[in-house]
Amino acid sequence: VQLQASGGGLVQAGGSLRLSCAASGRTFRRYAMGWLRQAPGKEREFVAVVSWSDDSTYYTDSVKGRFTISRDNAKNTVYLQMNSLKPEDTAVYFCVASRGDPPPTTAWGYDYWGQGTLVTVSS
Repeated sequence: VQLQASGGGLVQAGGSLRLSCAASGRTFRRYAMGWLRQAPGKEREFVAVVSWSDDSTYYTDSVKGRFTISRDNAKNTVYLQMNSLKPEDTAVYFCVASRGDPPPTTAWGYDYWGQGTLVTVSS
């Protein structure tokens, strides 16, 4: 599985961005799809994931109520809608895939990684 993330950019605090991740391969629907992020000088952290079996979603506490992850199996694409962005959301965001079910809710255990896309939130 190859993953291609896009949609990052510069936004003011309180604004919104939507990240997209296009996956190659015909088995997309059998992978949990998620997002991790890494801020400058910090460890990589889990952000959100959507399962492959029943589309259950999981979020890290700091983004609950602001971010929404979704998947479109017909387009082999996963999205991360980010609203009410804060400066502390500034990071490189990585699209990841896992065969696990339930999927990992940490920064570990993912089978495939895409390149990152930079999100910068100005105050």
